[in-house]
Amino acid sequence: MALRMGDTAPDFSLYDSDRNVVQLSDYKGQNVLLLFFPFAFTSTCTKQLCGTRDDLSTFNDLDTVVFGISADSLHTLARYKEEFQLNFTLLSDFNKETILAYEAVYETYKYNMKGVPKRAAFLIDGSGDIRYAEVLEDAGKIPDYEAIKNAIRTLQPD
Repeated sequence: MALRMGDTAPDFSLYDSDRNVVQLSDYKGQNVLLLFFPFAFTSTCTKQLCGTRDDLSTFNDLDTVVFGISADSLHTLARYKEEFQLNFTLLSDFNKETILAYEAVYETYKYNMKGVPKRAAFLIDGSGDIRYAEVLEDAGKIPDYEAIKNAIRTLQPD
């Protein structure tokens, strides 16, 4: 059964591209946006993540931490982050535990590749509940960033 708005977000512990452990539960009290993406260095992923980079101040202004998550290796993510000057944390789910927990995975992708992350966005509030969930079946599409920002705005204190 797919995760829905209002569900408790599955916790995870993943390494970032700088080889630091990042655990979702360490961000209790903060809004967190998880952006799952299939592969570093591909055209749609680069377009999406560079767009996020260019708009990161909006997420910062809305007190939201952004994490990009793929099954790429730490080395690949470090090179990708450096080459495209990505200004937010990239996490490696090389073992695919988190993408499975969030049900954001292709069982079989192009060329018979197994366990490729789907492009997905999950907004998690400070209590650890999912407030926005979008899992795309078409890897060529990008999440609805305006809908994500609107969802974040509903979490802002008046």
